Amino acid sequence: MGVESAMRWRGRPREECGIVGLFQVPQAANYAYLGAYALQHRGQESAGIVSSDGEKLYRYAGMGKVADVFTEEKLRQLVGQYAIAHNRYSTTGASFLRNAQPIRLESRFGPMALAHNGNLTNAWQLRKRLEQEGSLFQTTVDTEVIGHLMARSSESSFEAALVDALSQVRGAYSLLVLTPTALYAIRDPHGFRPLVLGQKDQGWVLASETCALDIIDATYVRDLMPGEMLCFRETGIESRFPFTPQKTSLCVFEFVYFSRPDSLVFGKPVYNIRYEMGQRLAREAPAKADLVMPVPDSSLVAALGYAAESGIPYHMGLIRSHYIGRTFIEPDQKIRDFGAKLKYNAIKSVVEGKSIVVVDDSIMRGTTQRKIAKMLRQAGAREIHVRIASPPTRHPCFYGIDIPSQRDLIAATHSLEEIRRYLGVDTLAYLSLESMLEAARDPSSFCAACFSGEYPVPLDEGVEWSNQKSLFDIYEIEEKR
Repeated sequence: MGVESAMRWRGRPREECGIVGLFQVPQAANYAYLGAYALQHRGQESAGIVSSDGEKLYRYAGMGKVADVFTEEKLRQLVGQYAIAHNRYSTTGASFLRNAQPIRLESRFGPMALAHNGNLTNAWQLRKRLEQEGSLFQTTVDTEVIGHLMARSSESSFEAALVDALSQVRGAYSLLVLTPTALYAIRDPHGFRPLVLGQKDQGWVLASETCALDIIDATYVRDLMPGEMLCFRETGIESRFPFTPQKTSLCVFEFVYFSRPDSLVFGKPVYNIRYEMGQRLAREAPAKADLVMPVPDSSLVAALGYAAESGIPYHMGLIRSHYIGRTFIEPDQKIRDFGAKLKYNAIKSVVEGKSIVVVDDSIMRGTTQRKIAKMLRQAGAREIHVRIASPPTRHPCFYGIDIPSQRDLIAATHSLEEIRRYLGVDTLAYLSLESMLEAARDPSSFCAACFSGEYPVPLDEGVEWSNQKSLFDIYEIEEKR
């Protein structure tokens, strides 16, 4: 693992990507900006917007967060009533400006722009074939593969070529495709990643989560169905299901960690499901303690549920700083646990002399939880009982979540007792897989491969035990800007 990868991995699962689309909405780029801002939690590496005035596509993208990338002047140049936006956290391809989405391509069908949330499991295989056939790739993201497949399609129309291309890819995608005169929204047949449809006045909005609709006063209409393609044109909207139906495999980690608690995801309120996970955890793994506290921010709701079900008072024993950059220099030789101290600080008056239940959403490597436990001990905590509102994470994700390789997941190589000793806590317990899926409703509809190892979509040969980001490592020689 290189320096950049080591800095990237600090014991937490990483966000995926967030996408926003608007059609027939005046000043579409401005609203795309606001929607992307609401989805900032899904990716902080780069942000981009492509707009259309009905004749041309206008694109701007940059490295960093939405508010840092776009200025009023840049947004004024993104004219038109159609737009798509993208927040990126890379799951394939490195964090370079050339990999920022939406990507813009020229083809025999004319200009187009693509914004993709997900991960194509056969992207490496397809890319090698396309290169052998003469394709020249400009990025290292799997999204570009779709454009090249379209360009080589024998189909004569744009829409037919898009269907032909997507019929060849495997894996997870919620995809927005913008042309000068149309917007396409497509969800893969398994439905791994969320995509919602909303209405704003006489126009239409698409987004990864409903919190992006709320910020622009758009009304939630429905989720796109797995395998559905919506085409927006001046003449109206068309819904099609052009792909072979597959078993629905919604990503349960959206409820565990990624989505904002104020969102509807897969048509369900994230807050309620996360709260119930905490309640179920309290029933399965009770503890005698003076207080329940979360590891902010993603565990706040689960900890509330645990406290309510157990009857143990809820307190904020940790304060999280929200002003930490994505990377920083950690002087390991001088200040141990510097990274955790930058992000968290224990409230001594709350935890001193107390037996505490610490609720967290998941454990990856365990390094963050170990540092937090040490911090709480130093603040005077008498006993620490760690409760995890999801099952042990033992397998990497290949469908758009940057969960590390199996060898880096502590639950894949250590027993529960070994993990407890490593964390330095008094007790440790996880929510069962069954309870997590029951809290999410309709258990058979979810993908829980990162917990169970049961992958619903086949992987390329030789990929199973490696981080998905390594799919394109061979290309990563560019200096980061």
